Amino acid sequence: MRGSLLEREGLIRRFGSAPAGVLLAVCFALPLAALVVAACGNGGTAFAVIARDPLVVSAIAHSFALALGAGTLSTGVGLVLAFELAGRSPGERRWLLAILGVPLAFSGLVIAYGFILTFGRAGFVTMLLARFGADAAKLGGLIYTITGLVIAYAYYLIPRVALMLFPAFANLDRRPLEAAMTLGAHPWRAWIDVAWRELWPSVLSAWCLVTAIALGTYGTALALAGTQIDMLPLLMYLKMSDGQTDFSQVAVLSIILTALCTCVLAIGEGIVRRR
Repeated sequence: MRGSLLEREGLIRRFGSAPAGVLLAVCFALPLAALVVAACGNGGTAFAVIARDPLVVSAIAHSFALALGAGTLSTGVGLVLAFELAGRSPGERRWLLAILGVPLAFSGLVIAYGFILTFGRAGFVTMLLARFGADAAKLGGLIYTITGLVIAYAYYLIPRVALMLFPAFANLDRRPLEAAMTLGAHPWRAWIDVAWRELWPSVLSAWCLVTAIALGTYGTALALAGTQIDMLPLLMYLKMSDGQTDFSQVAVLSIILTALCTCVLAIGEGIVRRR
């Protein structure tokens, strides 16, 4: 019996990762290989066309501006929420975690329409502020800009950051903090010198993840701004619509977007591993 159990555990250790490997191959390796094949069609001319396209550079710049803004805003607010969650009682924490999970259930289109109905040119908040002298046209047009997209993206990225960082705050050993304050350190100084050393890897990982998500998603941006703002995912969408069928250029853009998102995640992982 014991020998059979040990043999079974050995098989699990040896082949337990096989399902994950198959899933990775089917859902990532094969699609990526198909993109490379499509991009290299016609002698790889699509790479030269994309390199000469001025819209691509503008789209990459706007995509990075949106991703960095949304990622930084989401991480900053999510950090405060995670800290607040860790200090709540179990009952309050249960309700707050359930509320935080609600935005994660909405699609990008639902979030976009909600922002239009609330902050658009005829939105409730816009009309309310217009009664106090605000310019409804200027205020309502804000959500259709990069700044508005940053706020809309942050709406569903903030809960993700808070849920990621909550375990780090909840499991933080506060005894070194108390010892530092007992020895005369100010609370803010104790948090920076003691707690931050333990928390910053989790914060950086959360920032990299939400930044990569903001870099690659497009549903909210498509519903809010359409194709008025040059962004890499929207440029891909534009080349696939309106009767255009140049799949080789779309494949090149897909490879570029995949590489950018991977680089953002890899930078965070590399910094944390060198800690």
